[in-house]
Amino acid sequence: MSVLAAIAVLALLIVIHELGHFSAARLQNIHVNRFSIGFGPTLLKYQGKETEYAIRAFPLGGYVGFPDDDPDSDIPPEDPDLLRNRPIFDRAIVISAGVIANLIFAYFLLVTQAGTVGFQDIDYQPGVRIPDVLTAVASPAAQAGIQSEDVVLSVNNTPLSTGQDALEELRDLIQDAPGKSLTLQILRDSETVSVEVTPDAGNDGKGKIGVMLAPNGEIVRRRAENPVAALQAGSREFQRLIGLTVQGFAQLISNFGETAQQVAGPVAIVAVGADLAKDDLSNLFQFGSLISINLAIINILPLPALDGGQLAFLLVEGLRGRPLPMRIQENIMQTGLVLLLGLGVFLIVRDTVNLAFFQNLMR
Repeated sequence: MSVLAAIAVLALLIVIHELGHFSAARLQNIHVNRFSIGFGPTLLKYQGKETEYAIRAFPLGGYVGFPDDDPDSDIPPEDPDLLRNRPIFDRAIVISAGVIANLIFAYFLLVTQAGTVGFQDIDYQPGVRIPDVLTAVASPAAQAGIQSEDVVLSVNNTPLSTGQDALEELRDLIQDAPGKSLTLQILRDSETVSVEVTPDAGNDGKGKIGVMLAPNGEIVRRRAENPVAALQAGSREFQRLIGLTVQGFAQLISNFGETAQQVAGPVAIVAVGADLAKDDLSNLFQFGSLISINLAIINILPLPALDGGQLAFLLVEGLRGRPLPMRIQENIMQTGLVLLLGLGVFLIVRDTVNLAFFQNLMR
């Protein structure tokens, strides 16, 4: 059920994105002949007065189709309500509406969470929690016997503080000690154990041991007391998630070699969502918000086959006073689509192989 819930969240976000494009077009009386969720063979189809609505076999995306280049369309090429015949601003609204819809929906989810189940907070305790240890590779932490949910209390007999400060302290101590042995005092199942670990040197020369770090403490939920407080709490969390997402993309660009392996495909995203839903179904609010924000930012990037790529074409058209030749646009879009599909297939295969149940089957 948790897997189905995570898939349902992803499918809903895709629907929201495409509804943004569709609504922006129809509100401007622009012709739309197709509204599709997914790709590949058609599973369900309904022909409306002007638009064909379809659900397809592979729910990894969707699209809104326009009759501008449909050879079977009976709409005259000079019709002012064709998308290509509209002013640049009208087309920009349609293209960017999917991104806007995802951002609005993310905020709506966060406000709903604030007013119903509330946001998780931490009653901080000393030390740093290790929620996960990288075992797919021979990480120093795995070799030293460090386990998930261990709590690091001190390093080289120096106690760590509490909260985010403790996390930064431990991170700095690890990064400053490549190739040097560190003695960690660890709390594990109410017992204190001592572990020796030697950080590896990363490409940037900083030490790493192959663990995720999180502040140590008891998780509590704080719910907004009234609608105004829910709007304010949702706004604060929305800004925080936006900042984290932008920061993540900036790190991906500036330090691609170190962060590229953290890029996740739909399989890994569903797996994370399923784990969150298994712990608490209400976690899907924040999961959906974060993925919706990520979809918005990814789609606004000026890359071929994405909304940002279409907006880039409009910018060039505005600067030149006329659009790029259609053949050039089609070649760029087709190249970008092939690259994106190739990346998608690679991520799906990689993330599937890394799933725990798949690894167990291979043993």
